Amino acid sequence: MHLPHLPLPLLPLLSLLISLTAAYAPTSIFCKCACGYNSTLIPITSPPSCSECNRQFCLKQHLPICRDVGDDDIFTTCFQRDSAKDQAVVFIFIVATVGLLGYAGLRGWVGEVIKKWRDRDRTAGERYEALPGA
Repeated sequence: MHLPHLPLPLLPLLSLLISLTAAYAPTSIFCKCACGYNSTLIPITSPPSCSECNRQFCLKQHLPICRDVGDDDIFTTCFQRDSAKDQAVVFIFIVATVGLLGYAGLRGWVGEVIKKWRDRDRTAGERYEALPGA
């Protein structure tokens, strides 16, 4: 099977396109309700905003872990999963790793090709310079 060959200048353009596509992907916002030593994650679905993540939100969920604790022992943390920034970091890491592995695998072969190409050019130049009466 023959795979299509992408010219090297198109790779940054392709990675930019994938990053922009990931930036418009929907993200998930979660509220972490910590009651005493226990905690649970609750997805925020209605308006995806961290302003909803507060003590009252956790109490409205009627969580068993928050049943026997006071209001002062309830702590909330809002965070976002699958953000565009996270996806871009992972994508850049994967591209860099594949690029380095490809370079390591092809380094010897490319070096030999370049050496043969330079030797061929040098031999051709010497042939033309050696013509008598020129």
